Amino acid sequence: MALVLNEEQSMLRDSARGLIADRGPVAQLRKLRDDRDASGFSRELWKEFADMGFAGILVPEENGGSALGHVEAGVVMEEIGRNLTSSPFLSTALLGATAMKRAGGARAGEILSKIAAGQILLALACDEKSKHNPHHVETRATRAGNGFTLKGAKTFVVDGHVADLILVVARTAGGVNDKEGVTLLAVDPKAKGVSVERTIMVDAHNAARITFDDVHVDADAVLGEVDNGARIVSDALNVGRAAVAAELVGVGDEAFDRTVAYLKERKQFGKAIGEFQGLQHRVSHLYCELEVTRAAVLKALQTLDQAPANAAPFVSLAKARACASTNLAVQEAVQMHGGIGMTDAVDIGLFMKRARVGQELFGDSRFHADRIARLRGY
Repeated sequence: MALVLNEEQSMLRDSARGLIADRGPVAQLRKLRDDRDASGFSRELWKEFADMGFAGILVPEENGGSALGHVEAGVVMEEIGRNLTSSPFLSTALLGATAMKRAGGARAGEILSKIAAGQILLALACDEKSKHNPHHVETRATRAGNGFTLKGAKTFVVDGHVADLILVVARTAGGVNDKEGVTLLAVDPKAKGVSVERTIMVDAHNAARITFDDVHVDADAVLGEVDNGARIVSDALNVGRAAVAAELVGVGDEAFDRTVAYLKERKQFGKAIGEFQGLQHRVSHLYCELEVTRAAVLKALQTLDQAPANAAPFVSLAKARACASTNLAVQEAVQMHGGIGMTDAVDIGLFMKRARVGQELFGDSRFHADRIARLRGY
């Protein structure tokens, strides 16, 4: 399949670009940060996402969703990255919706309908260490009565402080690093024993540390099957990784565009600095790196739509490349802006911070290079 957007996807991109640039620009992120907003995102904009069908982009039509694909989700994520928009789109519309679809059942259907309507926010509680490692699960769910008792802690839970429902990866069998023996549980953050600590990240986006101290959940909290939640979590993380890669493309592309514009207007020795060949070479190299990454990300998203069982290596390749090329883009942007690139008064620094967080989210380039090697049998 051609590595370009089709007509409908291009129209969606234009709609998303107009809405997000107008209602969720970088200036909004600054205001949310400076005002220490309790939510950390615009609930009004999230309602508009629901009205536009973005909140239900992966939700089936029978549940009131748009029933579009991962390419379309990536299109929206790229525009979110371009504007550094703080939004629960990743945590709820992509990770949450994917987990619910894979889990199935009547309750999952009800939650999917609420996602599409913008009536519920979800958060996936997976990581427990400073570096992403989805197979390391110390949080344990022990059978008790008609349900389970949950004990443990999670970190880097995206939008965990505003979630109406937390999707907790808990061990129900086996050892700490076993790939199987985990169960996905839907937990009410207001339940007794749940402690949520908001952690505003360096890029002013939202995450949380969540502790579960002998939290009792009923049997109907189980999503999918007991001990067989690894598949659901893996599928959700693949979608999340590809989506973050698409967001990083947007971050890098906008940093590139702003830098080119600056090179055209900044004068030194009586001429625009963009006329200097040394800078032209660096910009040309960066453009090529970003375009190759854009193709890799689109390929991963297309594979998630057409052959999800084969998507893992493509997703890891996309995430690894997005981490590397976007890191190059924001570093070059800061350097080419000179001294002002290091100040908070100029937006370029915000792009660098978001790129750094995006690199760590769901695995950095080293994690995914190792994952590709293991998937290929090395």
